[in-house]
Amino acid sequence: MAPTFNAIGLAVADMAASLSFYRRLGLEFPDGAEREPHTEAVVAGGIRLMWDTHAALQTFDPEYRPGPPSGGWAFLCADPAEVDSVHASLVAAGHPSVNAPWDAPWGQRYAQVKDPDGNVVDLFAWAKAEA
Repeated sequence: MAPTFNAIGLAVADMAASLSFYRRLGLEFPDGAEREPHTEAVVAGGIRLMWDTHAALQTFDPEYRPGPPSGGWAFLCADPAEVDSVHASLVAAGHPSVNAPWDAPWGQRYAQVKDPDGNVVDLFAWAKAEA
């Protein structure tokens, strides 16, 4: 049997700040998760997204040192207007915009913001209804 892809992890400096950001994008976490060193959210397809604080990672890997942000996730919005409104809401909450909403040549309304750890998060919607 081959291994089964099941989870993606994100190392964070401040659990509360990170969960606040991702809750604005619709992810759900258990009550009190912002005070824990590890938490998870299950998304479509049963994939687990896992958050671990830098301190938690160092408990089993004392050599762990956070590197520069190098990843990010993309969130599908219902329509182009939602891309604009979610981007505006995140920016109003103090999250830096990387790219304001634009009509991408590949047929999507697209925008990018940074999460509290500096990871770039994409927001997109199909510019025209998919056939």
